[in-house]
Amino acid sequence: MKKVQYDKVRKVQPEYFVYTGMHNSDPVDMQMFVYNDTGYEQYDHVSVDRIQKEIQDDNQLHDVKWLNIHGLHQVEKIQEIGQIIQLEPFVVSDILNVTRRPKMEELDEILFFSIKSILPDRDKKLRVEQLSFVLKDNLLVSFQEKKSDFFVHIRERIKTHSGIVRKKGNDYLLYLLLDAVMENFYITLEYYEGLIDVLVTESKTNENQDVLVRIEKTRDELNYLKRSLLPLRDALLNLKSEHSTNDIKAIAHSNHVFFARLHQKSLEILEQIEYDMNTLDSASNFYFSAQSHRMNQIMKLLTAVSVIFMPLTFIVGVYGMNFEFMPELHYKPAYFMVLGGMLMIVLGMVFYFKKKNWF
Repeated sequence: MKKVQYDKVRKVQPEYFVYTGMHNSDPVDMQMFVYNDTGYEQYDHVSVDRIQKEIQDDNQLHDVKWLNIHGLHQVEKIQEIGQIIQLEPFVVSDILNVTRRPKMEELDEILFFSIKSILPDRDKKLRVEQLSFVLKDNLLVSFQEKKSDFFVHIRERIKTHSGIVRKKGNDYLLYLLLDAVMENFYITLEYYEGLIDVLVTESKTNENQDVLVRIEKTRDELNYLKRSLLPLRDALLNLKSEHSTNDIKAIAHSNHVFFARLHQKSLEILEQIEYDMNTLDSASNFYFSAQSHRMNQIMKLLTAVSVIFMPLTFIVGVYGMNFEFMPELHYKPAYFMVLGGMLMIVLGMVFYFKKKNWF
């Protein structure tokens, strides 16, 4: 997970555009859907000129147009798209800078959304991708860093006229896209809950410090998940109310209920993240408590052994003195009597400690 880095070049070049992500192997590919209640058209591998033509077509003024862009590394092409839909330069910059905090902005007749999509891959590492959405008139533009299957089911719904997607505007389409991205959070949380169950069990049975390292790593990743979702929750809070005095112009009143559902989902996910983080805290505390308990048990055993040997050491020290006259030295049974006395002392102390449950 990349940290936000400050780029000094922006001080002298306010319209400096650079893609800050890592997905730059595949060429930028664009797909466009134009649809209404009676039909749809799909354009694959569409060019910038074709996009401009479809947007400016007077015969399609009331049709919903969805432009989906895979790839952000060809900066000039992203700038061209920004110019066609009349985006402010700083919005284009935010689309290209994928390390920025997710946010929502309303600018005149444009609504801009950015959100993080987080999924675990086969190597048990988080795949983080930023998606941006621009809502304007009847147009919705979605920017993805790379090709993915997040929106396959939405394309199928448009093609087969399933549900109400072709009866609604681009704001409802935005709801569907955001909902698809939020489903990734549920998948990620399900993965982490399985991992947390294993860590909780190991914290109770495994003395290896690797358990604590993995607990801290999982907590950091959950915290990143939380930080990625909090801005979306705040943005959806502004969209969900039909009676808000600061209504977003790009969202129809009748569709506020759908964004309220998204807001509720964000709250559910955040609550689950908090619960999982508290569970990890409990596992970490239990690990330290178990380690402390083991150390106390060891110290009790060592202390008991030391106490047992203290009188024995005293007796050995007394009879180890080099005085010339020591009567016991000339008494034949003395050696065995001393050994027997020492044995009785040991047995007596062990019996006493056991009776007191000291070990």
